[in-house]
Amino acid sequence: MNFAKLLTPQAVKVLSSTTSKKRLLSDLGELAESAYGLDAATVVEALIAREALGPTGVGHGVALPHARLPGVDKVKGLFVLLEKPVDFGSVDRQPVDVAFALFAPQDAGVEHLKALALVSRTLRDANICAKLRANHSASTLYTILTETEAVKAA
Repeated sequence: MNFAKLLTPQAVKVLSSTTSKKRLLSDLGELAESAYGLDAATVVEALIAREALGPTGVGHGVALPHARLPGVDKVKGLFVLLEKPVDFGSVDRQPVDVAFALFAPQDAGVEHLKALALVSRTLRDANICAKLRANHSASTLYTILTETEAVKAA
């Protein structure tokens, strides 16, 4: 599992007008629709249902919203950087400015968990998060995410 398999360049975006958790989830739905052809309303509904089980804000300004969706053939990801952090109900009560959403098939087993572990492990790295936060170009953000694992593998 690697970021190049999870993420397309079209699935990376900098958001400047997001003002709340609800708006962020809606923005993720719209991005999932434009990047992968997923139904935005279905995506938002699934993300809200998952958040009802417990917030996916993992701390240090990072959120990992995720859901299983009908019609998804493999695990897919979205990355967004928020220009203005929003309250996400995170475990450390810090607002979120980095979000990586994952969508998995209904019957996804270990692949979904591997993807979640990869993203979580990567975004726990303060140096990587600092690089991401310092760049406001979607193409640069995509490059940082996809080259990070190549450097670690070398």
